[in-house]
Amino acid sequence: MKNNLLILTLIFVSISALANTDNAQLNTNPNYDAKLAADLGADDYGMKKFVLVILKTGSNTSTDKTLKNAAFKGHIDNISRLVDEKKLIVAGPLGKNDKTYRGIFILDVSSIDQANEILLSDPAIKANYLAAEVIEWYGSAALATYLEASDKIWKVSP
Repeated sequence: MKNNLLILTLIFVSISALANTDNAQLNTNPNYDAKLAADLGADDYGMKKFVLVILKTGSNTSTDKTLKNAAFKGHIDNISRLVDEKKLIVAGPLGKNDKTYRGIFILDVSSIDQANEILLSDPAIKANYLAAEVIEWYGSAALATYLEASDKIWKVSP
């Protein structure tokens, strides 16, 4: 009787182990590229931490067009520099809204402190024409790969 119980237990454990192996295989992505995942800093879910920046109208209400234009030209130049440095992976304006939100950045950095340091390099933020809300965001690590395609689809420079 003890031998039968032992055999049944071994069979049950073996079947359970096989079932768990099958489930693990079902949940494993057949397209998984370990090198790409590592290069992009992806976790097991293909995700990573970024910082989302919501740009909004700042406190500077100056009507000096020369200063304002220079600050926003510097803002655009700074965006290009951050893209070249692979620190900024998404940027764009927002439509009119009642929250004075003007645009967004997604920064490829892992902390709010790093994001705030980067934002200090933006002339429009420095001059208070823009202010920033900074929030940690967890998204697809593949987001950074969009930049390569993005650079191939614009026809006219802003």
